[in-house]
Amino acid sequence: MRAWDVFVRGVVLGTRLWKSDAGGRARGMNGRDNPAGAGPRIWAVGALCHAVADALDARFNPVTVRGEISGFSRAASGHCYFSLKDASGQLRCAMFRRAASLVDFSPREGDQVEVRGRLAVYEPRGDLQLIVESLTRAGQGALFEQFLQRKAMLEAEGLFDPARKRALPTLPRSIGLVTSLGAAALHDVVTALRRRVPHIQVVLAPAAVQGAAAPAELVRALRSLYAMPAPVDVILLVRGGGSIEDLWAFNDEALARTIVESPVPVISGIGHETDFTIADFCADLRAPTPTAAAELVSAPREVWLGALELIEQKLRDAVGGRLDALGQRLDLAAGRMGRPSTAVLRQQMRLTHEAQRLRYAVAAQRERLALRQQAVQQAWPTAWAKGAKAQAERLDRLAARLRLLDPAQVLQRGYAWLENAQGQALTSVAQAQPGEALRARLADGTLDLTVTSRTTRRPPTQGH
Repeated sequence: MRAWDVFVRGVVLGTRLWKSDAGGRARGMNGRDNPAGAGPRIWAVGALCHAVADALDARFNPVTVRGEISGFSRAASGHCYFSLKDASGQLRCAMFRRAASLVDFSPREGDQVEVRGRLAVYEPRGDLQLIVESLTRAGQGALFEQFLQRKAMLEAEGLFDPARKRALPTLPRSIGLVTSLGAAALHDVVTALRRRVPHIQVVLAPAAVQGAAAPAELVRALRSLYAMPAPVDVILLVRGGGSIEDLWAFNDEALARTIVESPVPVISGIGHETDFTIADFCADLRAPTPTAAAELVSAPREVWLGALELIEQKLRDAVGGRLDALGQRLDLAAGRMGRPSTAVLRQQMRLTHEAQRLRYAVAAQRERLALRQQAVQQAWPTAWAKGAKAQAERLDRLAARLRLLDPAQVLQRGYAWLENAQGQALTSVAQAQPGEALRARLADGTLDLTVTSRTTRRPPTQGH
């Protein structure tokens, strides 16, 4: 017996399935009177489906169910149809366009989700279905909140700063690849690189891309590429799509900081176009898919060969044009030159003219030097005598100034020079004591004196 059959049977047996008419009589759900003792009720199919739907609505709705998406499809009208399943059951679901427009991600096969809605019976087929009113990833609330908090913290530290992002190398010589050995992304990336740039070396650093150990393995794989003796030119960090739980390793803080420390540009190609992780924000460039990440660093060889052919053609045209122009100049020069003897004759005439100009210039310079020498010889005696006279007058003035400073000249005007027995000059009465022997030096000799008394002159008072 199917789960649906057991469920319907339980609901029918445990619920009173009748309605009362306007007079209060009990009527069967088939619309006919069902008097007591008349035997088992006979139901119309549509009436029974309607009765079951009413019973489900009264007993269960609204309801929240968790399960795995299976058989997801989106109709042209915008309505979505899928089944929710787990290990022991399966439930058909319908999500109409209005509810589908409120879903903030693209549901895919295998996603673990939580849906809220109302159980109903699709009467034309008698199928039990869940009319979905909201759909979220299972456990998305807590994980998404953690994702937003970590993203805000790292963004505040500047790890997502666009100014830090680097341009991709135009022609990488070596490409680093970090992904799982068993991932479909590895096959996609290798196929794209082999098709587009088979000549470029690819260095694979394998790591788990899902699970508790994945962040540490991803960090080790990246650091192994950083430490290579011959470093790669760019690194691809890729994995296929999945739920937020599947991609959670790429929201690790240590992995984010390791990506930022990379000495070469890092391209992230994680999940599908609608999937975003912290690693995407830290990478120098985000690709919507692993294949797109490979294509960003691998312009097809044919493109470069075509560019080289175009450059070669432009060089040929430029060299040919230059050669043509030089040939024309050569023809013009040959026409102007005529016979070589004519050119030689012109050069001889030019040399003769230049030699004559040189002789005239030398003779004129020699004449100018002779005139200058004669003028100097004539002016020298007069200049010397004038200079000697000026120096003599200067010496006389200095001698007169020295004579004015001679102390003997001062003594001639009646002043005397007083000194004590030690020969020290006296400038104040305080330096002499009564009875002390002094010597006065005059203009024509000296006098020996003895101090009998001393009188100090009072300084004049202010204002007198």
